[in-house]
Amino acid sequence: MQYRRAKQPGSSYFFTLVTHNRRSFLCEAENIVLLRDSFRSVIEKHPFVIDAIVILPNYLHCIWTLPEGDAEFSTRWRLIKGWFSRRCDRKYQGNVFTSRQSKEERAVWQRRFWEHLIRDEQDFVNHADYIHYNPVHHGLVSCPKDWEYSSFHRYVQRGVYDVDWGSSQIPVFDVSVGME
Repeated sequence: MQYRRAKQPGSSYFFTLVTHNRRSFLCEAENIVLLRDSFRSVIEKHPFVIDAIVILPNYLHCIWTLPEGDAEFSTRWRLIKGWFSRRCDRKYQGNVFTSRQSKEERAVWQRRFWEHLIRDEQDFVNHADYIHYNPVHHGLVSCPKDWEYSSFHRYVQRGVYDVDWGSSQIPVFDVSVGME
């Protein structure tokens, strides 16, 4: 099956990437290190900017901005997923069925990912807020500042958010934001 993806060179995209069968292992310390290393490795050869990110136990959300003239996010995701999958402990790999065996895939990630082309500055802000509030939304913490695996802390340092953002007032998101 061929999927149509919105590919606009030099643009920003919101992504959702999910583990195979939604198994919860991404927030294990060793996997956080592997994820960081996989991103660094791919960024060295295929540059992009991670504008916002949150890593939860069984999926991650992020916003990337690609270089001018470049819309190859699919290649980058393939490389990141492959790098991580080849290096993660076997206990995090699920059962590999015939369809994956023939492609030499490991059962670490769902095959596909969800992407959304960021339309404008407000769309970017809405998706960044969604990313940073996501651990609260899923009951993992009571406020965004308490979730360790998020770019929220970088946004606080840059003055984008107050440290208590999302603690007392719940952000309201348009139904189109996040579509996980």
